[in-house]
Amino acid sequence: MADFGKVKKVVLAYSGGLDTSVILKWLQDNYGCEVITFTADIGQGEELAPARRKARAMGVRQIFVEDLREEFVRDFVFPMFRANALYEGEYLLGTSIARPLIAKHLVEIARRTGADAISHGATGKGNDQVRFELGAYALMPNVRVIAPWREWDLLSRDKLLQYADQHGIPVDYKKRKGGAPYSMDANLLHISYEGGILEDPAFEPEDSMWRITVSPQKAPARPEHIELTYERGDIVAINAKRLTPAKALTELNRLGGRHGIGRLDLVENRYVGMKSRGCYETPGGTIMLKAHRAMESITLDREVLALKDDLMPRYARMIYNGYWFSPERVLLQQLIDSSQHSVNGTVRLKLYKGTVLVTSRASRTDSLFDPLISTFDDDRGAYNQADAAGFIKLNALRLRIAANLRKKRR
Repeated sequence: MADFGKVKKVVLAYSGGLDTSVILKWLQDNYGCEVITFTADIGQGEELAPARRKARAMGVRQIFVEDLREEFVRDFVFPMFRANALYEGEYLLGTSIARPLIAKHLVEIARRTGADAISHGATGKGNDQVRFELGAYALMPNVRVIAPWREWDLLSRDKLLQYADQHGIPVDYKKRKGGAPYSMDANLLHISYEGGILEDPAFEPEDSMWRITVSPQKAPARPEHIELTYERGDIVAINAKRLTPAKALTELNRLGGRHGIGRLDLVENRYVGMKSRGCYETPGGTIMLKAHRAMESITLDREVLALKDDLMPRYARMIYNGYWFSPERVLLQQLIDSSQHSVNGTVRLKLYKGTVLVTSRASRTDSLFDPLISTFDDDRGAYNQADAAGFIKLNALRLRIAANLRKKRR
């Protein structure tokens, strides 16, 4: 039985969709509190004015609609890509990285308005409940969190629709007719698809599901070349045109989507313990990862690269599991950011039918690539090949000792 303890004000992460509209009314009815709505524009590609109008029609007096696209890319996406983060070797963490930003602003609005609680629409089975709440507790340790999906009995779409009808909550026609046969979540980094017909990991989704990438088969027959300029590990220009972080990612999404880049279909391990099948479109992020690794390949020391690669899976798990504001992630970010001081230069890429190929990388000030030493032609004494004999023998010493021991035992 839910404990509807006394709450004066609650800040709700509100999209204006079926779930959060029902939650808004449910909070008003069951907690008897004032509900403040917060709607974040993180590049989901939807108009936010309808959410504002809907909240106002439901009696909400304090409505916050904020454009967070630049903050999202500058302070969350770019730092993550400095680490080359991939969860379980494939997932570019598009949903995961958006949640701490939303949690941060939920808490900020709660402080500004004197609210004593926050609320979200994440279910009790997913990762997002963990990400929202770990973020909120890290920033406002005594905040009360209300998660209706863990309290109410409206555990199906039909029950949500019935509740909406009973309380006069307007429902989008498509939602009433069933809408898409899966759920979607979008932001400037990606679109995710899960649930519904995708719950069968053997089901191949129809090509019409994908929203921002063309099929590689239908992509242009001619490749497109682009050049990215990096400063301290971040993209600052595309084809020599300087762009803000959000505009750079928007342009990379357009370019990647046009060439069928960035589709992913995988079964992942949720933090709560179950496996989940998800499909993702991350065109700009796919290009960013390839280009960033290319830029690092000529500007970072071998062992620094190896250390980053060793730490990357752990860093990715921190983000996936909701520990963006944890001391260990912050400490690791400082190490990663320090490594990026020399990651400056340009990378040229060829985009073609779902693939990203690095064709050029250069750094005028920070390249560690020495052509005189690397050449297979005459290096004029820059490298003494005879030195390799001692190097190999020393590295083989333990192997030779073990081999001699085995020989004695025979």
